[in-house]
Amino acid sequence: MTVHDIIQSFLWIVVTVACYFTGLGLRRIARRNALANPVLVAIVLVAILLLATHTPYAGYFRATWLLTFLLAPATVALGVPLAKSFAHVRQSLRGVVMGLFAGSLTSMISGVFLVRLLGGSKGVALSMLPKAATTPIAILVTGQIGGQPALTAALAIVGGIVAAITVRAVLSGISVTNGHAIGLAAGTAGSGIAAAHVAVLGDGPAAFAAIGIGLSGLLTALLAPSVAAMFGF
Repeated sequence: MTVHDIIQSFLWIVVTVACYFTGLGLRRIARRNALANPVLVAIVLVAILLLATHTPYAGYFRATWLLTFLLAPATVALGVPLAKSFAHVRQSLRGVVMGLFAGSLTSMISGVFLVRLLGGSKGVALSMLPKAATTPIAILVTGQIGGQPALTAALAIVGGIVAAITVRAVLSGISVTNGHAIGLAAGTAGSGIAAAHVAVLGDGPAAFAAIGIGLSGLLTALLAPSVAAMFGF
């Protein structure tokens, strides 16, 4: 790596982190509104800067390799809340496993089917497949099955925002009021973004949301290649 490459890498990492902190500030101003997601804000700001500086995404991706590398330990760290919440899971293990499996599989199949129905390309369909998983896992999975990590990151965030806005209303409409069920649904369908919005219901919903995030990510990683093969990819 040349001195120029090191400087470029340092600059783009600083810019990316600064954009994220800008997103955190906007979220505080917006009183934690789901639309003011710091990762989404960072993506938009970085995209604007890339366009303004005529920097190709491939060059930016190479420059920010350190941030990409940190996705792996961030994913492993999901095991911490899972370990702390394991006692809660044992009380309703069968329902949790069935809910996670059904939610993860439905998300993957429906996402790919929708893209194919609307005439989307193979790359877009594969990028849509792991959208319900937490963003670090979704990015890693889509890279393994041939999707586009940047697109998957955006889809995962948008999906999380939609889930955050709608999950409680939808579940209330079908008479689901149990906090643990709401937390599990939020973590499974909307990852951390939706989970943050149900955490205010208490420790129980927050714990099950963490379980949903971690285990749905694991199921997505395991099932994604099979689902992709099922659609002929």
